[in-house]
Amino acid sequence: MKAAVVRENNDGHFDLIDDWEPRALDFGEALVDMEYVGLCHTDIHTANGDFGDPNKIGSRNGDFRRVTGHEGVGIVSKLGEGAGEYLKVGDRVSVAWFYDACGVCDYCVSGNETFCRNVRNSGYTVDGAMSQQCVVNAKYAVKVPAGLDPIEATSITCAGVTMYKALKTGETKPGQWVSVHGAGGLGNLAVQYAHNVFGAHVAVIDGNPEKLAAAAENGAEVLVNRKTEDVVAKVNELTGGVHNAQVTAVNNAAFSQAVNVLRPMGKLVAVALPQGDMDLNIAKTVLDGIEVRGSLVGTRADLKEAFQFGAEGKVKPIVETVPFDSINDVVDEMLAGKITGRKVIDFTNL
Repeated sequence: MKAAVVRENNDGHFDLIDDWEPRALDFGEALVDMEYVGLCHTDIHTANGDFGDPNKIGSRNGDFRRVTGHEGVGIVSKLGEGAGEYLKVGDRVSVAWFYDACGVCDYCVSGNETFCRNVRNSGYTVDGAMSQQCVVNAKYAVKVPAGLDPIEATSITCAGVTMYKALKTGETKPGQWVSVHGAGGLGNLAVQYAHNVFGAHVAVIDGNPEKLAAAAENGAEVLVNRKTEDVVAKVNELTGGVHNAQVTAVNNAAFSQAVNVLRPMGKLVAVALPQGDMDLNIAKTVLDGIEVRGSLVGTRADLKEAFQFGAEGKVKPIVETVPFDSINDVVDEMLAGKITGRKVIDFTNL
């Protein structure tokens, strides 16, 4: 069967193979026939070796190469021993970046399971969703609500739950101002969750007019083109300073701008993962009581909630299905900043 695997030289792209076979099911695992899988910028990070070579983590043989993908939705087709307690054949489930964790450490038992030191991640430490079949841990595969389009669900599986959790991390409250730095796959969902779920006002910063227009359609009230306007001056003028800044852009400048549009006691929530360090205005950070918080995807409970808001129509991801053999073209478009929303690989026609 077909799968997209990380290249041996970690060049950020993928080899497409047609002889892939999933491993045998262990206790508590299920086999999923994949329907749709979105491509996320984190997939490119892993394929580029930015977190270490995924081909050398948990390999089963000398020529092992990791299957990518963590924005997957599919139908359970087979249950391993013990998996029937959590899933049944025919369930539609998600394959998320947070694959599973130990379940017993301080982080797991306190509702912070994504920070478990033994966490496993789809497409990085275990094979991901970008194949015709995928193995999941039945306890951790969150079911997709019946009222949610499975194509749209792929984006919520990662980008949606990531921003939903990040807005929680920023302690977003109704009527507050939120700035979203970067209006791509993460940013357009950040706007929708902030505006439609949390009841906040939203300012969006991006250099692509099409992405800014999409943000306006989704409820953003302040739009700033970072290439032609003074981001800090305009956001501060029109909002009085934001209560929390969500950084989804994969560039270091966005973090510096985010700090400087915060009002006193504001919170910068770091979501994107550009390489390098973050510059902070130390005087502002200290004198204004600024907080900097990292936010890492979301727990199973977060994903269940994020899915439900999608099923209720409060969040509608911007998605476009594309064929399996176009994956590397999608990578190039994503790196060039040309994609508004998500492009989703369609496995239903293979």
